[in-house]
Amino acid sequence: MKKILILFAFTLISTVGFAQNGPKIEFAAKDNTIDYGRVTKNDNGTRNFIFTNTGNAPLLITNVLSTCGCTIPTKPTEPIMPGKTGKISIKYNMAPGPIRKTITVESNAVNYDSGRVALKIKGEVVAN
Repeated sequence: MKKILILFAFTLISTVGFAQNGPKIEFAAKDNTIDYGRVTKNDNGTRNFIFTNTGNAPLLITNVLSTCGCTIPTKPTEPIMPGKTGKISIKYNMAPGPIRKTITVESNAVNYDSGRVALKIKGEVVAN
């Protein structure tokens, strides 16, 4: 019985020791995707990815990369404190045709591999 209790205590302590501490990023957009839908080229093309730091340390967004020059991301410059929200703005150039772009966010978040998160935008731009 004593061995079982010691094993249980060791397992419990090991589990707590491996819990992720640090900043965590959680996006409000379902599947980290914003759907522009069907829009005209007169739309300004700006959308915001809203996120929350659900961790216990300041979240630093170090870089935001786009797959092409037609999508311009803007990142927060200040750390996002635990429990606070932030936004990453995306401006698409609204050239007629389908929208299928990926934006990569680089951060110090511990809940994503290497702190890298893929965001996606999709939709269709139609001529007036």
